Amino acid sequence: MRIGLISDTHDNLPAIAALVRRMADAGVSLIMHAGDYCSPFSFRPIHEVHLPVLGIFGRNDGDHAGLVAAASSGGVSSELYDSPHSFEVGGHSVLLIHDLGEVQQRSIDAHEIVVHGFTHVPEMKTRGNTLLINPGEGSGWLYGSPTAAILDLESRAVEFVKLQPSDLAPYAGASA
Repeated sequence: MRIGLISDTHDNLPAIAALVRRMADAGVSLIMHAGDYCSPFSFRPIHEVHLPVLGIFGRNDGDHAGLVAAASSGGVSSELYDSPHSFEVGGHSVLLIHDLGEVQQRSIDAHEIVVHGFTHVPEMKTRGNTLLINPGEGSGWLYGSPTAAILDLESRAVEFVKLQPSDLAPYAGASA
């Protein structure tokens, strides 16, 4: 099973659209979002690829009710939770958290995979048997290049996706 990982999208619709299209083209069957969507309209490009979302709220997600309503309005099963949240995905224990500093080491150790955001820096490392992945910033606002990641659950292989300026077209759904 291939999972798309994204975080810190901060309302950048062209970047979100390009990243989730890449994920869909790569055969992901689920998107996990580690928070900081910001506005409910950030779900529009995600709905266009018809992939379910498992996500958590970040520090810049003020309208939780609006985000939950937007996530569930796309015609596919999507769920948003407070951070941190544990999921069982494809037989693997996954902890989804916005800021890794918000959990104790024992919580990290209790999961096979930990997906986090907050720093806006793409990173993959292993602590003991736990794979930790930060897909970077889906927005590209801080470091200039929107990033995400694709995780193969079985092999634990991680592929980072980095967009170039030429990958970002105006988002046609922005006025919808």
